[in-house]
Amino acid sequence: MKRHIPGLLQPRSEPDELPEGLFLVQVDQARYRYNPQKPFFTLHLRILDPATYSGHTLTGRLYCSARALWKLHWFLRDFGYDPDLLAQEEVDEKALVGLRGVVRVSYTRLNGHAYRNLEAFAPAAEWDEMSGQTVETSDGDDL
Repeated sequence: MKRHIPGLLQPRSEPDELPEGLFLVQVDQARYRYNPQKPFFTLHLRILDPATYSGHTLTGRLYCSARALWKLHWFLRDFGYDPDLLAQEEVDEKALVGLRGVVRVSYTRLNGHAYRNLEAFAPAAEWDEMSGQTVETSDGDDL
């Protein structure tokens, strides 16, 4: 089967060269991948803020092994995943799409390769406080 891949011939600057730090993101895609030792979800997160990176996509993994379930739970809770599904210990890939939250990104270098870590999560409502931005109202008062 032939696939058209836009941008294949364009020279790319380092796509993974987004800086470390906090980003307000929205889940564009989530896929469960089975691996006998470490099953995981691959997440495609669209950056909403800061504006300089708006529209860029972060890709990362959240592992589902017994030792890593705490991090998956943290992500689901802070991104506002359906509490009823969470209580039933069910993760619906379609229900993840559109969820918003804050993610802290860091990088680890191992054997000459850079790996992106989804290090921490927070609810989207905390973005203004975490990013250090203030919102001004029309009458000039800061919120």
